Amino acid sequence: MPTEVILPKVDMDMATGQISRWFYKEGDTIKKGEPLFEIETDKAAMEVDAPASGTLRNVTGAQGVDIAVGSPVAWIYAEGEAVNAPAPTADAGTPGMVGPDPDVETDSQPAPAESVAALANGEATEDAKTCCAKPRGVRATPLARRIAHQHGIDLASVSGTGPLGRIGRDDVENLATAKVALVPTPAPAAQPEPQPDARSDAQPLAARALDTVSAPLAPAPVSDTATPLAVVRLREGTGTPLVLLHGFGSESASWRPLLGEMTDGNPVLGIDLAGHGASLAHEADGFEALISGVENTLIALGLSSCHLVGHSLGGAVALGVASGTASDVRSLLLIAPAGFGPDIDTGFTEGFARATDEAPVRAWLRHLVADPAVLSEGFVRATARTRADGRQTNAQMRLGARLFSNGAQHISVRDLLTRLSMPVKIVAGTEDRVVPVRHFTGLPGWIALHIFPRTGHLPQIEQKRDVARLLWELTR
Repeated sequence: MPTEVILPKVDMDMATGQISRWFYKEGDTIKKGEPLFEIETDKAAMEVDAPASGTLRNVTGAQGVDIAVGSPVAWIYAEGEAVNAPAPTADAGTPGMVGPDPDVETDSQPAPAESVAALANGEATEDAKTCCAKPRGVRATPLARRIAHQHGIDLASVSGTGPLGRIGRDDVENLATAKVALVPTPAPAAQPEPQPDARSDAQPLAARALDTVSAPLAPAPVSDTATPLAVVRLREGTGTPLVLLHGFGSESASWRPLLGEMTDGNPVLGIDLAGHGASLAHEADGFEALISGVENTLIALGLSSCHLVGHSLGGAVALGVASGTASDVRSLLLIAPAGFGPDIDTGFTEGFARATDEAPVRAWLRHLVADPAVLSEGFVRATARTRADGRQTNAQMRLGARLFSNGAQHISVRDLLTRLSMPVKIVAGTEDRVVPVRHFTGLPGWIALHIFPRTGHLPQIEQKRDVARLLWELTR
């Protein structure tokens, strides 16, 4: 007889679950113990192994729908075994949502109690239907929303091809391409003779172009998030990769003190954010561009899944990436992340951005820690060398002005926590003078918050052994 594959109960309170993805398709040969599909719960994504070896047939468990625990989702047939239609089973579920849908922008106000009661009693008034019967807004991934905004596209006009009609990146880009193709090419118009001293918008295009070429122009920043950012392979290994995102003014090499304490065997990659390290050629025009740059890099690397670690600005970017759909983020470690409160020490962001000589670099690095003795002279000199030519300075002063000013942060990521399903740990120091520890009060109870005493803005250096242990707990 074929082996029945059922949706298992992986949580004590679990009555239904959703298959987020199948690792094999109908007709594939599989071996017992190999990951067969993945279940999404409210706490994590969990892989389910194949209960037998053979050929996968009669796959009835659809992705992205609620399925009752214990329902058959597929069958595995042994070699030579006749394939029959599956016996009728209980309803495996219909598309639905448990809690707020992270891909739909909804009104933050709760539905009126009388509307909920009306639906429960079968008295669905028009108001009740409007408030409670369907999500308000458009289902779209965060990346699709950013692309639509860039192209001036109304998401309501886009047909989604993803699960439950969700709009993805390809849907928006295909529509943008179609719109360009439909724009008619204007017929050439007679051009008036240019006047000797004419300087107006009515001047012929060719003449104005020549003026532009001959006139000196100030260099304008170019937002470049379509090409991958620089990636540093910090360590080879096996298993799900760890991807590390550094803070403002830093680069991937700054992770090496923590790397020396990490004992697991996963590969470790560092991504230099736009305007930092080896990614100086990439100019980010704001926070969303920083997120898109990392997303595109993960896609270019072909990473189907990863663990994300982010420090300070990199922590805010990591949270933005994890809340999207460009990559399957298995866990998230945020170290003194930005974007959780209104204020920030812009004296540091502006001062460090300008620093090129070793003396000011040393002074600002000491500003980041509770005990300057934790900073080795080698670390200080290496940091100063990367800034000596001034190229980092120019890029980071431009980026810093877009993200922070007058003691305030222009970014906010706190609300993105509600979109996450993976385990999350936040690490902070009581003596952080850049991002105050008070920013992390009032977080959801399922977020693990670790606050270290006598620690500043660099817990990954000041408490590197303990931070490495916390990371191991997330990724083991």
